[in-house]
Amino acid sequence: MPNQPIDPAKDQLLDAILPYVAFDGWSASAFDAAVAEVGIAPAHAKTLCPRGAVDLAIAYHKRGDLGMIKALADADLRDMRFRDKVAHAVGLRIAAVDDKEAVRRGSTLFAMPHMAADGAKLIWGTADAIWDALGDTSRDGNWYSKRLILSGVYSSTVLYWLGDDSLDGQATTAFIERRIDDVMQFEKVKASVNKNPLLKPITGPLGRLMSQIKAPSKIPQVDLPGMCKDPE
Repeated sequence: MPNQPIDPAKDQLLDAILPYVAFDGWSASAFDAAVAEVGIAPAHAKTLCPRGAVDLAIAYHKRGDLGMIKALADADLRDMRFRDKVAHAVGLRIAAVDDKEAVRRGSTLFAMPHMAADGAKLIWGTADAIWDALGDTSRDGNWYSKRLILSGVYSSTVLYWLGDDSLDGQATTAFIERRIDDVMQFEKVKASVNKNPLLKPITGPLGRLMSQIKAPSKIPQVDLPGMCKDPE
């Protein structure tokens, strides 16, 4: 799960690989260079990272989630509207990135067809971490819809941010605000539809169906529907 600390030895490898990622991407050659730099036995490195650089790319994303969770815990959100809390959390997740090129290379990696499931799982994990940190208590179908919508907001924000060269990332901040406003408009429309008596024959059964859908139990690495627990 995103709020679990990264193995210290893997953390060392992650720090070591980042300078190589800028040139070679999250590749086997970058992984081998990191292993050599840290001085760890290749067999042990393979145990820590069975998929090599891919596992370190995943660890880098999760490190960002941890940074966001800590920053959000330290932030004073008392006077914020809830939509502003969500926007602030997305902004903190972007701010937790200390190597933009590593994210750019990671986006390329996880856009590959055979890596798409891993990429989706990471984005879902970030959305889940944000909602959990903000105190979400939904356990029905809303649990899924909230994370699905926020996953779309976060993934589109990352792509926008990668091309943002504005001062202090002001354009990205404005982009986040627009996306959150879009989500809020959707929620308003959904609420008005649910209250419309003419649509009750449709919204009634649908609402009962959504209430019967249950959120998954918090078992490590099983938060994304259809994904199995990763091996330790």
